[in-house]
Amino acid sequence: MAVRATVSRFPIDIDAQEASGLPWGLTVTPFAAKDENGIGPAYGSNGHLLPRCENCYAYFNTYCELDQWAWSCSLCGTLNGLPSDAIARYSNPQSIPEMSSSFIDLELPLDGSEEEMTQARPVYVAAIDISSSEEFLEHTKSALLAALEALSPGALFGLVTFSHKIGLYDVQGPIPVLKNVCIPPDAEGSLSLELEDVMPLLQFLAPVETCKDRIAAALETLRPITSWERSSEAAQGLDSVLMGGRGFGTAMEALFNYLGSEFGNTFALARVFAFLSGPPDYGRGQLDTSRYGEQYASKRVDADRALLPEQTPFYKDLATIAVQSGVCVDLFAVTNEYTDLASLKFLSIESGGSLFLYSSTDDSTLPQDMFRMLNRPYAFNCVLRLRTSTEFKPGNSFGHFFPDPQYENLQHIICCDSYATYAYDFDFADNTGFSRHSGEQPVVQIAFQYTVVVPPEGLSNSEMSSSSRGKHTLQRRLRIRTMQFGTARNINEIYDSVDHEVVLSLLVHKVILASLEDGVREGRALLHDWLVILTAQYNDAFNLVQYKNGNKSMSSQIDITFSQCPQLEPLPRLVFALLRNPLLRFHEEGVHPDYRIYLQCLFSVLDPSSLHCGIYPALMSYSTPDTLAYPRHSLSRAALITSGSPIFFLDAYTTLIVFYSSTADPSIPFPPPQDCVLRKTINKVKQERSITPKLMFIRGGQDDATAFENYLIEEQDVDGSGFASAMGFVSFLDDISQRVTEYMK
Repeated sequence: MAVRATVSRFPIDIDAQEASGLPWGLTVTPFAAKDENGIGPAYGSNGHLLPRCENCYAYFNTYCELDQWAWSCSLCGTLNGLPSDAIARYSNPQSIPEMSSSFIDLELPLDGSEEEMTQARPVYVAAIDISSSEEFLEHTKSALLAALEALSPGALFGLVTFSHKIGLYDVQGPIPVLKNVCIPPDAEGSLSLELEDVMPLLQFLAPVETCKDRIAAALETLRPITSWERSSEAAQGLDSVLMGGRGFGTAMEALFNYLGSEFGNTFALARVFAFLSGPPDYGRGQLDTSRYGEQYASKRVDADRALLPEQTPFYKDLATIAVQSGVCVDLFAVTNEYTDLASLKFLSIESGGSLFLYSSTDDSTLPQDMFRMLNRPYAFNCVLRLRTSTEFKPGNSFGHFFPDPQYENLQHIICCDSYATYAYDFDFADNTGFSRHSGEQPVVQIAFQYTVVVPPEGLSNSEMSSSSRGKHTLQRRLRIRTMQFGTARNINEIYDSVDHEVVLSLLVHKVILASLEDGVREGRALLHDWLVILTAQYNDAFNLVQYKNGNKSMSSQIDITFSQCPQLEPLPRLVFALLRNPLLRFHEEGVHPDYRIYLQCLFSVLDPSSLHCGIYPALMSYSTPDTLAYPRHSLSRAALITSGSPIFFLDAYTTLIVFYSSTADPSIPFPPPQDCVLRKTINKVKQERSITPKLMFIRGGQDDATAFENYLIEEQDVDGSGFASAMGFVSFLDDISQRVTEYMK
């Protein structure tokens, strides 16, 4: 569980917090195996015996005062009695995790019989759009064949297709058998048959270890739905088949109800991989994509604001059905046409899944992403709770979870991997703030309760009998991190303790929220105003603006680069880069609305360091493929020219680019050899990433370098087309300086 705060020394009261101009909060990556310093938790069992405060329900931790019979809560100060079993256990503190570490992970007892525990077979279902092209289906087959290699023994796998009908595959016999049920074309229609009546669920879900070859054979039979097939069905009276044919909404709704019958019996969590080649245009949940082609300017409508909200609540409601059925949906859209991900995204993010967007099959990393996603551990049925000491409280929470309808500051996460990150900001409980004289420090406690499926241990595949291979065990665990923070005596101490990457994380969450509610222009304005106010507060705090005859002198004296505070220095560049990012660029600049939605979903779950990389890419230079020249350059052409290095490596999180300058010595091998330092760096980056970045090699003067040059943003106009000009970062700072002058008058 990695936790990082915007400031490691908290403001003493609300006046100090407002005077700093900084967001106050933290990010948490609850299922990360280690903390932010690379230290793992103390593991143990009997989590249900961990004492809890009678007043605030916080868990006992190393910061609590303990005597023989009682303990004082480190969050609210309440004195709690110790039960007799705890007194006996705590008499030997060395063997007790909560006595030795403030970061613990304890096993909890499971409800239900032992037999129910061992029937927790992992279930995976691939739902494939066959209203598509041959290229799309070939690409999807490649991805699923990669996925089959990553699935653990004992897993069950189902294959379903959708178009103007739903197709269920039975792969447990000698040859794959396909059974279809037609989808009614209208948005209110329902299936004539339940899927259970078409094919019993346990006939549909096949054991991977015995049926892998037949699943692969079934994938080879996939063909796009043809115009001939649609015409023949239209001739039988289904005239509206010709109007469309991607009945995604009806198929998903039927599939969730189908799987839900075995939720809690055959499986504890089913993962559905939905492969989509375009917008749903048939049956329930069909979307009107004509809104993308409308001329908003002539109607005096903000296109960015018009295209960000969902056009129907259908997929948000469908996500609720998925959750109730124990289903998590990962949505893979491989398309360059407008698909309205603004409406579809809820199906994945609210069911605990991921949203992936690939503009074409040519450079898609779909097979690698599938394998990577299935090869890493995940927790499900998670509950996340953040508690604080009494002087302050959680304010807003950000991330792909849904709040508990009954309890405040309690979030439910359907499925969580080791990368998923969430954010909170803080408010003071009242005007008092923290005590200046008391020895008590602010305390934050984060509790994460989760379930994992543990595969059979101690047996190799060859040793397992067919009856024991499916015996996966559910394990419920409780992970708790308790942290104590210092308080800042003055604003200098606040500024000196800033973590600029966490500040960026909270800013990104806030501008995404503002964009969704009020449009991209409002999100940009919010960000711009924040930097102006922060710069003004900083100049005021350090007394950098001189007074002459009672008036503040003008902008020539304003420090817009935070030269007195190294921790704040990166922020103007990060804000500039965020304003240049497609997340906040305008519709008329050619930003596709689906790509904007994809970035919103991606950036909302990244940890602070990864997000920093996505907003302001890392650019380093090499004098040879084996020799690093400089570890960090600014994103400008001037930096490239002055460095004199022949090789540059740019890491933009989703894209990695190796660029050889046009003046590079021809004897330097291109592309870099597999055993060189640069290649090892690239491989390490790829291995640690949650998604598979696209890798490009560009030779300056010979190849088209546009992809690389587009990332050199510092000479680009923050509000314009992005073409290099006299504008750019320097001009942006001048504008901020003028705005600060006006603000401080």
